[in-house]
Amino acid sequence: MTVRVVVLADTHMRAAGSRRLPEPVYRLLDGADAVLHAGDLVDASVLDTLESIAPTYAVLGNNDHTLAHRLPVTQVLAFEGVRVAMVHDSGAATGRSARLHRRFPDADVVVFGHSHVPLDTTGVNGQRLFNPGSPTERRSQPHRTAGVLEFAHGALRSSRIVVVDG
Repeated sequence: MTVRVVVLADTHMRAAGSRRLPEPVYRLLDGADAVLHAGDLVDASVLDTLESIAPTYAVLGNNDHTLAHRLPVTQVLAFEGVRVAMVHDSGAATGRSARLHRRFPDADVVVFGHSHVPLDTTGVNGQRLFNPGSPTERRSQPHRTAGVLEFAHGALRSSRIVVVDG
């Protein structure tokens, strides 16, 4: 069985605001087995919306002040036997790989956000480091992005960053 997980971070959306998830994100979410959100949802309505689509796991971001009672700072999950750790802020790019490996030594994949810079790379001892970027605030990046992870038979089968400009 293949498990498809949509990965988001840094949506920075308020219930009363005009910012919305781009339509391509909803297409990615269609049929997703789970959603990971690596923090900075900002408002519980984003979490509620995602939870209405698929099982959703999120961590606390530095802008999630109203969600401190609801979200953990870190979370470790397993999909098809693959250990996935989540944290919002991975720290500076310099030394990131070693730092995340020290923090999550048993994780096969570490998902993070904060920088809005998409990243899909291999770290220490083959640990996959994955930042989906942001689907709503591209900042200095050329595109708004999200991520997809696919797991099957005890392995990460694919990881990809998807452009979601819409």
